[in-house]
Amino acid sequence: MKEKTVTLLELMRLLRKHLKLVIALPVLCAVAAAAVSWALLPNTYTASVSMYVLTKSSSDSSNITNSDLSASQMLTNDVVSLVKSDRVLADTAKALKMENLSDYEISVESATTTRVLTVSVTGESAQTVAIVANELAETADSVAKEVMDVKSVNVIDQAAEPSSPSGPPRAMYTAVAFLAGLFLAVAIVVVLDIVNTRVRNAEEVEELLGVPVIGRIPVIKS
Repeated sequence: MKEKTVTLLELMRLLRKHLKLVIALPVLCAVAAAAVSWALLPNTYTASVSMYVLTKSSSDSSNITNSDLSASQMLTNDVVSLVKSDRVLADTAKALKMENLSDYEISVESATTTRVLTVSVTGESAQTVAIVANELAETADSVAKEVMDVKSVNVIDQAAEPSSPSGPPRAMYTAVAFLAGLFLAVAIVVVLDIVNTRVRNAEEVEELLGVPVIGRIPVIKS
């Protein structure tokens, strides 16, 4: 006996047959995801401060060589690591009279060909993330001048209080839930058809038994 398979044409027929399920389940999943994300997930805000790493050799720009530029870029990469170091984070928290900065997500980015780096702080308070970002920049400047061959880490643009939330990505969560619901609906429809052992026509008899149908018995209605 051959295994029962579902062709693309049969799948389309099954989806049309169970159209209510195929529509309702994805919509229900999307609505549930949207409700959960709005009700349980708080808004988050991100503030960024950009800084420029000024090395001690930068004072005499007329004599800067390629090796100096390479060294400056390496030093900038070190400053990127320094910003997220335990010392800088602890000193920043102490300056702000906080126990720690564990409630904030801190990221540091730097282009490979410049000495400009950007520090981004994400948290649940729009006002506080800007304060933390600016204090991080000041602390990084102080520590860098103390432990590195850096003249200063100058702030280019201070962090401003964000006017709108940066997360969570509720639209993405809703879209993913909708697609998951659609996939689940299709899977349910296919499984229901596979476990249905009722033979509906002669073609299915031939497919299941692998032998041709040689006769039919008509249904006699009384």
